[in-house]
Amino acid sequence: MSESAEPGSGVPAPMTIGRRRFAWGERTFVMGIVNVTPDSFSGDGLLTDAPPDSGSAARSADPSNPIGAAVAQARSMVADGADLLDVGGESTRPGHVEVAADEEIRRVVPVIAAIRRALPDTPLSVDTTKPVVAEAALAAGADLVNDVWGVAEDDGITRVAAAHGAPLVLMHNRAEPRYDDLVAEVIADLAAAIERAVRAGVEREQIIVDPGFGFGKTPEHNVAILASIGRLRVLGRPILLGTSRKSTLGRILDLPADQRVEATLATTALGIAGGVDMVRVHDVLANVRVARTADAIIRGTWRPSAQAEGGLA
Repeated sequence: MSESAEPGSGVPAPMTIGRRRFAWGERTFVMGIVNVTPDSFSGDGLLTDAPPDSGSAARSADPSNPIGAAVAQARSMVADGADLLDVGGESTRPGHVEVAADEEIRRVVPVIAAIRRALPDTPLSVDTTKPVVAEAALAAGADLVNDVWGVAEDDGITRVAAAHGAPLVLMHNRAEPRYDDLVAEVIADLAAAIERAVRAGVEREQIIVDPGFGFGKTPEHNVAILASIGRLRVLGRPILLGTSRKSTLGRILDLPADQRVEATLATTALGIAGGVDMVRVHDVLANVRVARTADAIIRGTWRPSAQAEGGLA
């Protein structure tokens, strides 16, 4: 259960996800991405395309130990400072192949169960748009549901989250990137989604919002959303930002996905300056270091040691 926020504080109340308490406003939290897919845009998917006679839509990039590869990645991310992990079994890149629910369950459930056993204290999120997948993932040990179509009218995902008492990420998305007033419409869509989720039984204090950088938006829209990210504070909910390696950053620098780390780090720092509470990333260690530095400057979390005081910078 979430705690009550202090009246007039302007900071959302702390939230419990799994076994951990997330005190919003104290520091920026880092979510590591575990892609159990063959077609991730970022090239980090743990599956590769299967041969025609494999009997499955995909096979592991490490065919001898597919779940072990995911657990190893999870352990590495946590060692690098990830506060929670987001496991997804269907790519959301433009032109991705839709995955049937049973195949998505086959991909994510064993991985979530294995990571839960290996890292019992690490909160786990499932990245899905399908209620049946969310249900299976929560039963396997996931603690949070990350819905990239959080503004859709269908309340199936929200009802699953409500039934399990699970926190929920509502991400903004649109089928077509058409806006008259981009930021105002993103805020309005998310506000409506929050109200739908509350009516479905999700506690308001259990909701996180995501502006949907890269979803239903042009590159120009994405840049504008990041530049105005602080305006989402009006929603009164923690803000999750997911810019990691995305194509807009590639457009800015004319670089492929595996060379967009520095661009991602810039957006992490800018997002924190704008009031973001959590960043969803592929490159955990680098982003943790940037987040800690940005927190020291923006949130005032750093204090020099007595030894360093009075010394040269």
